[in-house]
Formats: sequence, C-alpha cells, structure tokens
Amino acid sequence: MARRSFIEESPSPWAVWSSRLALFGLAVGLLSGVVLATGFLEFGPALATLGAALAFAAVAILFAFAAFVSIWRQGSSGLGRALAGLFLGVLLLAYPAYLAQRAYKLPAINDISTDTANPPRFVALAPQRPADHVAYPGGTTAARQQVAYPDIVPLQLDLPVRSAYDVALGVIQAHKWPIANAQPPAGPRRDASIETTARSLVLGFREDIVIRIAPAGSGSRIDLRSASRIPAPDLGTNAARLRGLLDEIDEAASNAPEPRPEQKAPEEKKPAPRRPRR
Repeated sequence: MARRSFIEESPSPWAVWSSRLALFGLAVGLLSGVVLATGFLEFGPALATLGAALAFAAVAILFAFAAFVSIWRQGSSGLGRALAGLFLGVLLLAYPAYLAQRAYKLPAINDISTDTANPPRFVALAPQRPADHVAYPGGTTAARQQVAYPDIVPLQLDLPVRSAYDVALGVIQAHKWPIANAQPPAGPRRDASIETTARSLVLGFREDIVIRIAPAGSGSRIDLRSASRIPAPDLGTNAARLRGLLDEIDEAASNAPEPRPEQKAPEEKKPAPRRPRR
C-alpha cells in the first residue's frame, strides 16, 4: 500500500511576528514597570522604555490583522499565534488607553493642597524631592485645582491640636507609610506637622504628603498637601489620596475619646504667719 505524504503548511509570517512582538513587548513592559517602581533609572529613560513596549504591542496588533487576512486568503496556518499576538497587544495597550482617557478629562497638575494660599511646606522631605518641585507652584496649578477638585478643603475638628495630631498620626501609621518627620505641638510652637511618603498602586510612584495641624478657635484645623515626585500629571491620584485621608482622619476623630481637661497643679499653701510673742 502506497504511503501518503503530508506536507505541513508553514504558519503565516505575520502571525509568527505578531506573537513574537507581543511577547517581547510584554517583557519590555514588565521591565519598565520594575524600573519605574524602583527608581533604578531616571523618569525620562524609564518612560521611554515603557513607550517602546507600547509601540511593540501596537505593531503586534497590526501584524495580527495582517495574519488574519493572509490566513483567510491563502489558507495558511498560524491562527493561534495571531490570536495570541492580538490578545497580548490589546492587554498591553488597555491600561495606558484608560490612563490617556483620564488624562484628557483631568487637569495636568501633580501638587494638591487643601490650602492653596498658604500650603503646608515640605521640610524633612525637601532634599528627596526635585529641586524645582519643593515649593507649591500656586498660580495656574491652584486655579486648575479649584476648578477640578473644589471639594479638597481644610478639615475642622472639635479637638485640641495635640489630640488632632495624635489622630492624624494614627491614620498615617495604619497605612504603614514611612514617616520622615512628626512634630507635635510643644512649647511656643502651637502647630504640629507630619511628613510621609505613599506610593501609587500600579507603578509605585512616590507621592509625598505633609499634614499641618493648627489651632482654630476651640478646636483645630487640618491642612494636607500631596505632591508627586515625577514631573508628570498625576491623573487625579493626589486628589483621591487627600479625599481618603480627610475622610479617615474625620472618622477617626469622631471615634476618638474626648480629651481630658488639663488639671492645674494644686497651689502651695502659704504657712500661716506666726503670732508675735508678748
């Protein structure tokens, strides 16, 4: 009986390169994420690496569609590779596309404060920030913030400064953020301040936070400021963090025990004057 030979068709080159480029883009994207999160490189080169990964993903999607046409017309194999390239390419581009949509709607700022006229200042964290991103920019940044985030306002508490400071410090410690500076009110200094650093959820960008607690009438006023270290729009992360902190501090203050009034030291009794001898 004559043996029948089977000739295996080679897969479409478009499908092969689609899957290869998608896998390479995925590897470059993961590497750029690690570099951005760890700060191994400067922001510019790290962002360029991420841009290269997205470019590979876009080309992989184009090659996948070219592979579909080739497979349909010529009957070539490689449909699985083309689908894999398309899926990975879309997966890589989905989140950046979502961020781009948010960037289009939100203002291009990265420094948010509850007090734009007299914002809290970074002191302990100032050396760790870029030299031109230590002071609050004010001006256009403040105007854009007031339009986009009118709800970011100071928090008024019916607690003395020391009690409000303890509440705010407890909220920061619950987040397990590293505290760079914590100054309670002492002596002639009636204000208190806390400086800490948080990280964004996705790429771990560092965002510095300073809390100022000042006396206000019989209670206290809390002002917060959150500023990104990278020179790029924050896509609303600083405003969202301040909203969360304000709500957490307000809730913790409402559950805090009422402060005890300070007890005055008892006055020393003066000895009775001796009666003169006759």
